[in-house]
Amino acid sequence: MADGDLTQIQAFLGLSDRVGTAGQPTAAQFKDIQAAGYQSIVNLALVHSTDAIPEEGEIVAQLGMEYVHIPVDWEEPTLEDLTRFFEVMDQRSHTQVFVHCAKNMRVSAFMYLYRVLRLQMAPEEAQPALLQIWQPIPHWQAFMDRAIAEFTSA
Repeated sequence: MADGDLTQIQAFLGLSDRVGTAGQPTAAQFKDIQAAGYQSIVNLALVHSTDAIPEEGEIVAQLGMEYVHIPVDWEEPTLEDLTRFFEVMDQRSHTQVFVHCAKNMRVSAFMYLYRVLRLQMAPEEAQPALLQIWQPIPHWQAFMDRAIAEFTSA
């Protein structure tokens, strides 16, 4: 994966050769994402989030990439949102996926949970990427704790 141009995207963080995360890319940056080999864009931001691009799905489709929108409410993330995210990521486990939200905070929390709960990564191995973006605020930490309890008891 060539991340040269991707480093200009707000809060870009490459987690693996298959998964890249970031805050909201500009319309022009989707071309860089496509050029880097990503086949799918997953957007966790709401349509009215900071710097949201109303026609993002169309821009992505015109570049030949798949677009998946899972709007996650910043104030109230749900286990249903997380379950849908897990399904989307599982279905694309052999392709390059670029996941973004407004600031890469929702995404870093969801990716931390995905890596720990689905990919069986040790929490201490997954945590540095989360903390590189932010220290989850209380209601997000509570959501993450609830998700871990729910998914590990299932």
